[in-house]
Formats: sequence, C-alpha cells, structure tokens
Amino acid sequence: MLLSEQDQFLSYNGEVLVFQLSKPKHAEEADDKTMNLCVRRMAFNRDTKLFVQRSSGVFSMHASHSKIEMICCSCTTDSRTGIVLPCILMKKKKRNIVKYFVLFLHSSNRFEQSFYFKLDYELKEDIRLFAGPSVLWRHANKLFYISSNTCVVQSAPVQLSSVVWTGEIVAEGTVVLGIRTACLPDTEDADVFSASDRAIWGSEFFAYAIQTQKMLTGTCFMPHAYSRVVSSVYICKTDRLKKQLRISLVAITHKNQLIWFQNGVPKGVCELPYEKPCLVKTAVTSSNDLLFVVSFASGNSCVVQRRDSLQVASKWQKVKCVLVDDFIGSGSEQLLLLFKDDSNTDVLSTFKITDLGEVNYASGINYKHDVPAAEGLQENGLLTVRALETRLQAGWTSVRELQQHLGLQKRVILESCRALIDLVEERTHILPNAKEVKCRRWARSLLSLVSLWDDVENPPHSLSKETSLASKDPEHFTEELWQRVVGDSLVVGVKLTESFYLSLSDVSLSLVMDQDVSSISPIIKCESKIIKLNKAFSALTVSSSQIEPPPKKMKLDLHSKNDLRKVFPKRSSRIQLDGAKTVTAVTSLSPLLAFHRVCCVVLLHARKQNDPNDSLQQSKKITVLCGKILLDLEDISNGRYSVKMLRDNRYCTGSVEDILAVLAVSVRFSFQIVSSDCTLTPVSSWLLGEMECTPFKECQDNIFCHKAGNVHGTIFNWTLKNPFEGVLTIFCRNLTVLFQCLHSLTRVLPPRCSVKLLRSGSKAVLTEQLALALEKEMLTLQNSLFLKETKAENSLTWGNESGKKINNTPLASLLDTEEGVQQFRRKLQNEREESVRSMNQTMNGALYQKTALKIAEAQLSSDMIVWRLS
Repeated sequence: MLLSEQDQFLSYNGEVLVFQLSKPKHAEEADDKTMNLCVRRMAFNRDTKLFVQRSSGVFSMHASHSKIEMICCSCTTDSRTGIVLPCILMKKKKRNIVKYFVLFLHSSNRFEQSFYFKLDYELKEDIRLFAGPSVLWRHANKLFYISSNTCVVQSAPVQLSSVVWTGEIVAEGTVVLGIRTACLPDTEDADVFSASDRAIWGSEFFAYAIQTQKMLTGTCFMPHAYSRVVSSVYICKTDRLKKQLRISLVAITHKNQLIWFQNGVPKGVCELPYEKPCLVKTAVTSSNDLLFVVSFASGNSCVVQRRDSLQVASKWQKVKCVLVDDFIGSGSEQLLLLFKDDSNTDVLSTFKITDLGEVNYASGINYKHDVPAAEGLQENGLLTVRALETRLQAGWTSVRELQQHLGLQKRVILESCRALIDLVEERTHILPNAKEVKCRRWARSLLSLVSLWDDVENPPHSLSKETSLASKDPEHFTEELWQRVVGDSLVVGVKLTESFYLSLSDVSLSLVMDQDVSSISPIIKCESKIIKLNKAFSALTVSSSQIEPPPKKMKLDLHSKNDLRKVFPKRSSRIQLDGAKTVTAVTSLSPLLAFHRVCCVVLLHARKQNDPNDSLQQSKKITVLCGKILLDLEDISNGRYSVKMLRDNRYCTGSVEDILAVLAVSVRFSFQIVSSDCTLTPVSSWLLGEMECTPFKECQDNIFCHKAGNVHGTIFNWTLKNPFEGVLTIFCRNLTVLFQCLHSLTRVLPPRCSVKLLRSGSKAVLTEQLALALEKEMLTLQNSLFLKETKAENSLTWGNESGKKINNTPLASLLDTEEGVQQFRRKLQNEREESVRSMNQTMNGALYQKTALKIAEAQLSSDMIVWRLS
C-alpha cells in the first residue's frame, strides 16, 4: 500500500501503527460512497533488520458527498477500563456541517466509535486528545473541550492566545497550560514581581484544571517573561511539597532555544540548530540518559542531551516523523526516525532506530553481506556492555562485603587477645553486651575460643552472669511504654528493642493491678498481639498464641538498612524481631473504671536463649517489669488517652501509637482482587472518594476512613501488583463493618471481577515461613535422636565395671601370652555385646514426653502454614 501525505503514524507497545484512508479495491464498491480507514501493525524484526507487518484492520465509513479526513491520533486512556489504547480523531465534512468522531483501536484491530459531535466550523488550532477519551481545541481565543462521559461541548471561562501543553497532574487531573493577555490584579497583596512581569511583557502563563474547573498559578511552571517566546512545553515531573506544586519541564521558543525549568526557575539553555521548533518530547535510553527530541516545521529534527549541561547530541534532515518507544524489545526507549523518500513509497522503507548509544539500526544496510566483524554488532555490543555493568556491580558488592568481613575479623582478634590475657592473668573475662556485638557469629567465635582453654560443655561463669543481668534489665528488651483508649478497650503497648534473644511467638504482656483488692483477682484478662509498622506500611499483627516464622528476606524501611547484618545475620533459622516491634495488650476498660483510679503493673513475658544461632537449645522463660500505668476516670473523660485521628488537608494526623492502638483492636482481612478486562482504578477512587479516606503522615500507604457511620475508623491498605490485580487489606472492628465495606466496594468494581479472601499473608511470605517451619521440624527430630544416643552412652557404665582391670592393663602385655590373647578376645566380645545393648536402650517417660511434645509443636506449626497456603 502506497503512502500519502495524510497518513498518520503512532507508536504503541513497541509497534508502529500506520493509519491510511483509502477507497475499496472492488469495482462494485468504488462508487464514492464508502471510505476505509486501514491500520497496519508494523514490528521491527531483529533478524532481517526490517519492519514487517504483523496484522491489519479496516473500518468502513459512509462517505456519500462527504469529505473524510484524519485530524490527529494519540494513545489515551479509556475511562471505562483504565487501559491505554490508540485513539484517532476523524472529520467528516458535508456542506457547512462538520462532524467529528473519535475511534478507539483495540488489540484485535477492531475499531470502536467512542462518541461524535458536530460543529459549524472546522478545528484548526491547538487540537489535543487526552484521557477519556476527550478532545480539546482552541477557537476564537476560547478554549473548548468534550469528553466521552458528557458528549457535550463545553467552554472554559478563559481567553487565551495559544495552548502549549495538555496533560495529567497529580491531584489536579487534566490541566491545560496556555498563554493569554496579562490580567493585572486589583488587590494590593498580589505578587509584585509577577504583576510587573506581566505589565512589561503584556502576556502571562495560566493553567486551567478541567475536572475541578479552577485556575492554577502560572509562575510555578515558568516566569511570565517567557510567555512571548515559548511555543511548546513538555512536563517531565510533577509533585507537591508542603502544598506547593513543584514542576520540572522543558520548553522550546521562537528564538530557537530549548530551556530547562525547575520549579519555575530556568536551569539551563541550549541553542537549537534549526529554525521554527514546533514539538518536543522525551526518551529515556538504556544508559538512563534523558533525551529531548525536538521536531521543526521544516521537517528536521535534533536530540538534546542533558548531562552536565544541555547540548545538541545529534540532528537529522528530511524527517517525516519521530516516534519514541521500545521498538527492539530491550526494555528501554529508542528513537524511530522515518525519513522522506520520494523514490520509495512503501511503508517504513527508510528509517533509523537509535538511542545515541549501543542501539543503531538503519534501513538500506545489507547486514547479511557485511564483513563478519560487523554482523550483529549492535546486539553483541549491547549484551557486552550489560554484562560488564553486571560484573562491575558484583565486584563492587564483593569489595564491600570483604571490607566488612575484614573489620569483623579485626574485632574478633582484638577481643580474643583480651580474653587470652585475662585467662593467663586468671581474671574473669566479661564479653561485650548485645549492643556492641555487631553479628552473632562474633559471639559464637568468642565462645569457641573459651572452649579451647576450658573443655566443658557449659559456657563460662561470666556468660551466665551476663545473661542473667540482661534478663533483669528491662531496658535490654523495651524502649517505650504507652496506653490508649479505643472505644471500650484499653490498649497498652510496649516497644521492643532489636534483640536476638526473644522469640516472636513467645512474647506477651500481662497487666497486674498494683493494689490490694481481696475480692477479685489482681491479674487482668487481656489479649496480646505483636505489631510491626514500617514507614512503607507493613502492619503485621500476630496473636501471641500463634507460631509464625517470619521470612528470612524482608524489606526493611529506610531507618534499618544500615543495620542489615545486625538484624539478619547469615544462616539464622530461628524467629527474630526484625527491627522495633510493639507488643500490645487489649483488655476491657469498663471493669477497670469501677475503681475510679487504678494502677497496673505491665509485665513482659518471653523466652531467652544464650546462643541465638541454636534454635533447639533449651530456652528459659523470663519476666521483665516494663513499668506502671495509671488509669484515672477523670483523665479518660477529658480524652487524655483517646485516639486522635483528624484531617489535616490531605493527611490524617494520627501518631504511631494511635495507629498501633487502632490496629490492635481491629480484625484484619485481606482480599485478592483480580480483573480480567479492566484495570482496578475504581478501587483507589472508591477509597479516596466514597469512603473519604486519607493517608497517615507516618505511613502513607495506610489510609484511615473518615466516613460517618459504622465504617468510621476502618483502616485500609491497597497494594497493586499490576493494573489488573491487587490486594486490599481491611482492619475493621467487627464483621458487620467488613460486610458494609465489601457491599460498597462491589458496586464500583468492574462486572467480571473476582474477589478472594486470603487467609493470612501473601503466598511468597507463607512459602518462606513453611521452609523455616520444616527446617525447625527436621532439626527437632534430629536433636531427639542425638539426645537418645547421649543418654544411652551415659548408661553404659554398668558394663564397664568388670572390665576396669582389662582397661588398665597395657595392650602389648596382653598379646604376649596365650592367656592374654584369650582375655583380649573376651574384652572385645563384651564390648560388642554392650554396643548391641546400647542400641536397644530406652529413655524414661518424662524425657520421652518432653521430646514428643517438641516434635508435635514443630509439626503443628508446619501443618498450620500448609493449611493457610491451601
């Protein structure tokens, strides 16, 4: 099919879409009543180094006495599904009535008409397609737009001379950046510099948000002084800091310049090689270079590279079109330049693919007959550079690990020298405490050093003394004690330190009344939970009665990256506290208020092990006094311990303790939501809109529901795995609130969408936990066998009583005589019989019961995780 000047090119998912208008080929249809819109999907073949057609599609239109044209095409978001699709704006003119209609192109090459509208004039100025789909244009210095949702032409209450950019800005929706005649403010408190700026230049920038229908400050984009020269803009990044919009953008001017602006301040300028620049777009290459691609009205193009400064990296002439996409499937973007070629009218016959680096393909080169060294040069060079980068990174990682290992060895040697000196001088050597020990293997190496000089199984007295002191010191385990009142519940929390001697499944709190009340028991009934809250939201609530081994690989927050080896030493299979966790105790508040004023002692119960690397070592139960809390009816009535969840603009002002208190009294449910044909964008809109949720400042992935009614106080977490699958976690007070939330959610979900209840945790985390549980089960069985063998060896002393004289007799003297030989034979026979009897030894009932209980607990833990995975 031959190309014409009206053909449109569009890049989509690495393919090139070629749109062409043509009449039917069959003679009986060629009566000027039908016009076909044809699309050809072209993909680059890395073997032949050419573009080949993958598929095609046709859309037929009735064209009786009408003129049909393609106005523009772009990739926009379908508001019904959230999927980005190719979109084409068509025009059909019949007499003085102009009809415009918008078409979607689906992956099956099926065209779908989204909407149409009629005008009594033609669109000629600043025509843009954006999400919806929606169409925006300028006519008679006014701004008009129409969307598929309303199908009604609307006008913005602004006068403008040009539109330089249209796109999406976070929290503002679709925004139009334009230039208009300066409007001087009447108020005295207006920006003086901005007013003088506009007065001098006579024009100004303005931004208009279409969805919210409000004006944005133009100076946050660029100073008004540039409004006379800027012709096109590309916004690279937008964010908000303290309610202030921060924008990074590039602009091209009528003075043949490209200017880089950051937060409204020019940061760099580059002179362009050609006149009349009309369009600028960006590309990110495999080397993470940011390229600015500038197109000119004359058909030329150039690329500006931003490194230390803005510089023209390359330029081309007679360019028909420049597209940006991943055409070769390398995972990064490249430029596709389509050149004008009058001698060859075939589709994509003259082109060039480049990223100004390793990738460089061009048409007209016979790769098959090139010299062998040039065959596959681009692919080999790209693979070689990536392999070298990977090796360089791996080498740098090895160097850092080696440096840390050398530092560890130095500390071990120094401490070993101190231990040896103390041993020679008959002094008791005191080991460093847990805060000074950076790794568990250091402590193990010190214990091994001591055992070389003192051949006993038990550790030295100094170790036992050090451990007992640590058990009595509450600061060794706890950092903070707090209390909150949530509804009719009292929540007491204890923040734990990073300790290697506590087991996650064995940590709990007890509340004991610190006053003499003879009529009731001083022990208060409560429920203990362990909660971990990361900055990037990882709320892990585990009942103290459950045994859930945490994964060995866990994402840490920003504050714990430097303590990676301290918190997660290598080859450690026991359960640890990964960072600062909080143990909470929840109890009913109303019985305590009957005393008007009551003081409670907070006790922490846990298990302690001398060797943290040995998960099967006998642990010792300890009880630590964390402090006291005072409950007063007047303080509670005044709201002193109440949870304060207030709105502050876009955030919820709850503290970390408030968040933990709400999580402690809530029940957690996780749901996997999968949509096959639509994106899950409505879930976010439902949370922020209908449910009136705002994120916490402390952990912004965790959002609080402010909606009035039963659902108030519910906490949500929405995590997207991909645009079609996500996990919604709900922390609610009871099942009634859960059903209300799910009923409201199902009304906004796409029709063919599945919602599945996850029993607990993700599949990857549960798989890691199952591996740890099976490892612990295997080691428990192995330890029970070793224990039986040790007991059997210790019970063999009865058989050696008759052989004491034989053992004390030298072996050489026994073999000198015949009687000695016979005695030696009897000794050997006795040892064989004793060996056989040792294999049939039995253990006592108490030891067997204890061993069987350990094995049953380990098997129950692994079986529970398997049930949760099923």
